[in-house]
Amino acid sequence: MLISGFQKSTLLDYPGKVACLIFTYGCNLRCEYCHNPELVIFPCNPSTIVKNDDIYSFLKERKGLLDAVVITGGEPTIQPDLISFIQRVKKLGYLVKLDTNGTDSKIVKQILDLNIVDYWAMDVKYEKELYIQNLVDKVDYKEIEKSISLLMKKARDYEFRTTFVKGIHTLESAKGIGELIKGSKRYYIQNFRPGKTINPTLSNRNSFTEKELEGIKRVMKEYVKDVEIR
Repeated sequence: MLISGFQKSTLLDYPGKVACLIFTYGCNLRCEYCHNPELVIFPCNPSTIVKNDDIYSFLKERKGLLDAVVITGGEPTIQPDLISFIQRVKKLGYLVKLDTNGTDSKIVKQILDLNIVDYWAMDVKYEKELYIQNLVDKVDYKEIEKSISLLMKKARDYEFRTTFVKGIHTLESAKGIGELIKGSKRYYIQNFRPGKTINPTLSNRNSFTEKELEGIKRVMKEYVKDVEIR
């Protein structure tokens, strides 16, 4: 698996657990507000690559100190050996959280059938109309709907989440996203924060106010019981 970033400890990325954080290189989407452009639009820097065996050795040494491994990106499901990597991590006794954009429902189903991921986080980027406008040609929107349905039916634990960007998302976006994940378990609203992004012109003007976020939350609570602003 092509790993281009590794954080040895985090208290923020797996709810209630001490975890390490693995960043896989590459993504099949080009969201302009993405905060990891070095993993998406720039060539992989060989100096940043972390060997899989080094990860396994680290995990063996940290048994009893770490609870979980979080795999994020980029988009982990484009990695051809993701499943075998997760299986090795599970054999070491760790919980696994997987972040995904849900664009490959076949991989999502495979992993769910193997029951090797303890917690899923799927980024629901847009409402249906914006998905269709923004997805690159090789990504089928139906894959998004299939992945959402699979997680709701089969995942051991999961969350859906959206980074709201003013100029891209609106209250109508919240309604559309709500329809996509209606009846789901948990949903997080994430406000856009300016910084290193694929589109360098994004700024504070693209962040929502607290009042506006509360409005989005009220909309989403019509569709999902547990809604929080993160």
